[in-house]
Amino acid sequence: MSNGRSETNSVLFAYDLKKNHHRNQGRPGSTMPQTRVLGIDYGARRVGAAICDPRRKIATPLEVYERRDPTQDARHYRALVEEHDVDLIVVGLPLHSGGTESESSKKARAWGAWLAETTGIPLTYFDERNTSIYADEILIGVGFKYRQRKSKRDMVAANILLQNFLDAGCPMLTVPGESLDESES
Repeated sequence: MSNGRSETNSVLFAYDLKKNHHRNQGRPGSTMPQTRVLGIDYGARRVGAAICDPRRKIATPLEVYERRDPTQDARHYRALVEEHDVDLIVVGLPLHSGGTESESSKKARAWGAWLAETTGIPLTYFDERNTSIYADEILIGVGFKYRQRKSKRDMVAANILLQNFLDAGCPMLTVPGESLDESES
């Protein structure tokens, strides 16, 4: 495509044309509570998280969570979305460089479906290609050693993912929260 977006992105992501009409975007005089988006960089052992401001303009690194078991993980994420007034979760979707989905994408989708069901919060996916590489470059640039980078990489990658999502206007996947396994049956 001539505009620089891959065909896969055009197929995978559809913009929410209503521009989140049911959510407060920080408009003066609005009586609705301001809510936030939680960005997630999924990993089998560690999950990075970032949160945006109530106006959905700026992403901030939040945490790296070491996964335990489904019960403890569910408790953690329910508390996290409640504490931060989250009304949308965006999970990074690891795509191949050509834009096609990977085996890791399938795992991220399945975990995302679990997270949406567990928290009751709407969830969407967003292209996370190269966020871990960029996160490493940032951490190296500020002088972190390997061990320090490893403990912060997922959180910084989640921050990059969320900021990219916000900068793109919060596009929504056409079928948020649907597991690949469910769509294949």
